[in-house]
Amino acid sequence: MTGDPAFSTGDHHHALSPSPPPNLLITMEEGSQNSEQLFEDDGNELEMEGNDIDIDSNSLDIEGNGLDIESNGLQDDCDGMLEIDDNHESNGDDATAVSIENGISQGKNYPPPVVGMEFESYDDAYNYYNCYAKELGFAIRVKSSWTKRNSKEKRGAVLCCNCEGFKTIKEANSRRKETRTGCLAMIRLRLVESNRWRVDEVKLEHNHLFDHERAQNCKSHKKMDAVAKRKVEPTVDVEVRTIKLYRTSTADPVGYGNLNSLEGEISETVDRSKRLKLNKGDSQIIYDFFSHIQLTSPNFVYLIDLNDEGCLRNVFWMDSRSRAAYGYFGDVVAVDTTCLSNKYEIPLVAFVGVNHHGQSILLGCGLLADDTFESYVWLFRAWLTCMSGRSPQTIITNHCRAMQSAISEVFPRAHHRLHLSHVMQSLFENLGELQESGVFQMILNRTVYETVKVDEFEMGWDDMIRRFGLADHAWLCTLYEERERWAPVYQKDTFFAGMCTFENGECRSSFFDSFVHKQTSLKEFFGKYELLVQEERKIEAINDLESRDSNPLLKTRCFYELQLSKLYTNEIFRRFQDEVVMMPCFSITQVHANGPVITYMIKEHEAEGDRSNIKNFEVMHDKAGTEIRCICSCFNFNGYLCRHCLCVLHYNGVEEIPFQYILSRWRKDFKRLYIPELGSNNIDISNPVQWFDHLHRQAMQVVEEGMISRDHYTVAWQAFKESLNKVRLVADKNV
Repeated sequence: MTGDPAFSTGDHHHALSPSPPPNLLITMEEGSQNSEQLFEDDGNELEMEGNDIDIDSNSLDIEGNGLDIESNGLQDDCDGMLEIDDNHESNGDDATAVSIENGISQGKNYPPPVVGMEFESYDDAYNYYNCYAKELGFAIRVKSSWTKRNSKEKRGAVLCCNCEGFKTIKEANSRRKETRTGCLAMIRLRLVESNRWRVDEVKLEHNHLFDHERAQNCKSHKKMDAVAKRKVEPTVDVEVRTIKLYRTSTADPVGYGNLNSLEGEISETVDRSKRLKLNKGDSQIIYDFFSHIQLTSPNFVYLIDLNDEGCLRNVFWMDSRSRAAYGYFGDVVAVDTTCLSNKYEIPLVAFVGVNHHGQSILLGCGLLADDTFESYVWLFRAWLTCMSGRSPQTIITNHCRAMQSAISEVFPRAHHRLHLSHVMQSLFENLGELQESGVFQMILNRTVYETVKVDEFEMGWDDMIRRFGLADHAWLCTLYEERERWAPVYQKDTFFAGMCTFENGECRSSFFDSFVHKQTSLKEFFGKYELLVQEERKIEAINDLESRDSNPLLKTRCFYELQLSKLYTNEIFRRFQDEVVMMPCFSITQVHANGPVITYMIKEHEAEGDRSNIKNFEVMHDKAGTEIRCICSCFNFNGYLCRHCLCVLHYNGVEEIPFQYILSRWRKDFKRLYIPELGSNNIDISNPVQWFDHLHRQAMQVVEEGMISRDHYTVAWQAFKESLNKVRLVADKNV
């Protein structure tokens, strides 16, 4: 049992402070809605084992942070990885590994418990809360626990602060000092799926001061310290470090799917469907790629999932630039499974975001054995681990039941939406002869793309179904039941950051679109991967310089256009400029007023010169709160105000766009430091790993500032030379 147990945390709405160490597996799950019904599934089969029980900590074998550091990552056997040691028997053979170059946290920061945290065992849960308590300065005890009737199997427990409750009358007469204050701090644990322990209720508030000295002498901490045999300190020259989150199988590795197997050795007993489909030599290609990137990219991360036989099943990787970019552009993420779902040569899955130029950016990649629920859950949890447990607001995917279930499991609070273009393509493919009907296509497109109210969409859909006799079409009925995930009229409260354009259904969700084809081999992919990534980042850097150094040509005298020309990057400004140009609307009419909230009707022509076809748009304006919203929902879809809102603001004499509608994700003057946030600035001066992390981050700030202009570059370069000379003088003195 380790002193730094792997656990999973609840949804991102719970503040995690301090940040969880990078060796913790973080997954997103919701807790019980009603903790009072915690054990209702077991009915009367649960028995209480008593109250105020002090757990026997002798069963816990705690070894400091439990980290055995080795330097070769995947070079030798999977057991040559940095392991979280555990003397308990493994309940499963699956193995997951994380490699974090120069990024292992040796701090004692244990994040506070939140609803949804999960642990592999009860002892792991107890030990985590005990470590958290010791760090804060209080002790814990087992207030109560539950077992199944006629069985010693523990099903639930409440761990509380040892200041909980008050002395009984008998105890009050004793001479022992009163330590109980009626403190309510506690966590409630429940066994789920027979092999995981989940936190179902949390109370963090204490009604007493923390006393580190007294807490150190408490029973729970003394027993923990008694078996803490060592604390591993990392060596300076370790280039690659790996954390094994789950215990691995002891079976001999076989098949192409293992990084260390001999080429050509395939066991007939291995289920090919449960391992990564690799060709001869692909394992070495993956290993060589990871080894190369680790030496050139700080904080590069990869995770590996092994099956029962020790063969590769799933792989995930992400470099430091992607991890840092997610901090700025992690609000909307698309999961591109084109290669996997269309049976490409490489089963690639890519996480894609959109940057401040509206350009697709890579936020991580994976190779999956299959498109099952289990594989997607593993991939999403791996990705979430690297993102410190912070879930995106919106996730856009293809239409896949397994992936939909996995997203509900791992990202329960995110808005899951489907690619509209993929939905429409599938719709035509499933309708046989109707896909050739121009009339059907016109009616479908008008219903999906042009309706602005829910009742308009539903009436239009019903009319279409009746007209073309599709009432009994099972696939279409199923698609309609999920309409809230793909139809634009239902997406008005979902932020897309311009990734989906609902006028024509296009979605900017592909990063490798023109690079990976059906027959692209793994060798070819990894051979060009770095070049492609670097080229995209070069384009971003060029766009940054052009946006900073150029003044866009204005097309109107509207002050809104001038205002955003000074703030937004060129590409985003051009999109906004199109709205400004179309501002001259047919008419503005006030239709309703409720205090400061006024509703306007905007009438505009669908085509220039066509006065017969007019569309109406409702705009609500709150003068008191300077809030404005249009029924077209351009702001949520694209990230900037529409022409209808601009007309209303101008009509009311508002001279500038309110600040809340100017997003920092589009600004050209916003400083973006593309190195991952590795935690607090409080540095452990005895920890060489933290030296590197802190110095690297500070140096990268100078690099970013040095890229602003030639003069900035000259000053930064001179500062680096002077700093290096000073550091060498210190080294010379120590010789």
